[in-house]
Amino acid sequence: MKHIGIVACSAEGAALCYQQICRDALQLVGKNDHPRITLDSIPLAAWMPSFDAGDYRGVGRIMLDSVRLLSRAGADFAVCPDNSAHRAWAFVQAETPIPWLHIAQVLGAEARRRGYRRVGVLGTRFTMTGPVYREALSPMGIDTVVPEGADFETVDRIIFSELVDGIFKDASRQAYNRVIARLRERGCDAVALACTEIPLLVRPEESPLPTLDSTHLLATAAVREALA
Repeated sequence: MKHIGIVACSAEGAALCYQQICRDALQLVGKNDHPRITLDSIPLAAWMPSFDAGDYRGVGRIMLDSVRLLSRAGADFAVCPDNSAHRAWAFVQAETPIPWLHIAQVLGAEARRRGYRRVGVLGTRFTMTGPVYREALSPMGIDTVVPEGADFETVDRIIFSELVDGIFKDASRQAYNRVIARLRERGCDAVALACTEIPLLVRPEESPLPTLDSTHLLATAAVREALA
């Protein structure tokens, strides 16, 4: 099996991705077994100045610092369980020592497999205003829609004031479900949980739309790649 490298950004999202890789491996590999995994975690505080400044080359430098360490540790390929970080994709791909899986491309492939045509995107302000999901899903014939106005602000605020710190409130879950309901009113047939912490808050059985869990889909793709 190939050795998986995880480039961590937020602790909650990276931990969930690691757990999900191990859980998927129960079915795809066997009891108590999974591919070797190395995780490198540069603290989120080091990332945020570049994000806030719109300096995605700077975000890319952090990702390259991490992936070079993972490569030296023996990782065969890398994943980053952070959707916003993929805005630095071009800078990273120009210098990376090992291949990566792209979280939005993985999610898009699942959306296409399930026949979705118009997907709402919930994530940080960097993800919702950025091109990552539009550029990944549009060539697959899938439209992307982001929340508007107060809904946009609510989604982003809850991520940074609660989810990245491991705080999960029922009131916030209900607020997200209301946002998803309004995306359904705008013609969406599914919603992308395009922040790796959102699956810790939104329950698929309560969501007004079918959910596409970016964290779980990336983890499953990582296990399959490790077995390829």
